[in-house]
Amino acid sequence: MKKINKTVRLSDQAYDIIKESILTGELAAGDTLPEERYATQLGISRTPFRDTLARLAAEGLVIQKSGAPAVVAEFTKEMSLEYMELRYVLEVYNLEKVLPKVDEEIIYSLRENVDQQKDAISRNSYSDFMARDREFHSIFIDLNNNSELQKVAHKYNNDVSRAFLLLSSTVPTSATEALEEHCEILNAIEQKDYVGAKNKLLIHLSKVEQRFMRYYENQD
Repeated sequence: MKKINKTVRLSDQAYDIIKESILTGELAAGDTLPEERYATQLGISRTPFRDTLARLAAEGLVIQKSGAPAVVAEFTKEMSLEYMELRYVLEVYNLEKVLPKVDEEIIYSLRENVDQQKDAISRNSYSDFMARDREFHSIFIDLNNNSELQKVAHKYNNDVSRAFLLLSSTVPTSATEALEEHCEILNAIEQKDYVGAKNKLLIHLSKVEQRFMRYYENQD
């Protein structure tokens, strides 16, 4: 795990480090986060680390219980389905709203992101792919001026991405499939086929859900 850089606000750095460790699977579901141990490991006091835990708990990434260490949250089949339902509502609505704002600069960012996804897959770096996957969706979310919608959409985008890493047996196949679906969304946008882009996003989210279910079916 990374160390704290003293020139930047301690709680912000601790938050970024712990969150990255959770999203990449370095910290697994059910792992405990004892304050004293992690504050010492990060090189900070317990107060900024408590602030970090509170922010992560607000995002649903950790669970805090009175008198016990915080725990990295787990993802059940039911939770995954609930998160996906919220992504449908938020992201499809958001895309429809922000598509008129997509200019050549945004399209360039999307192309660059897709190239980074391809590179991550070629290197078998699936944690890197998931980071690029989150960024692809975040490009559209960040075009919306509604800051509250941004917060909620980013939360569920992050949570579902982390769930994929936790369900790691699906990642190699899922990454290739998701890349193809992202390319189809981008192609529709480049052709200014906004109805097609919205439909491609719906198909993509539907297939993300199917990939979750594929994992859970194998576990039953």
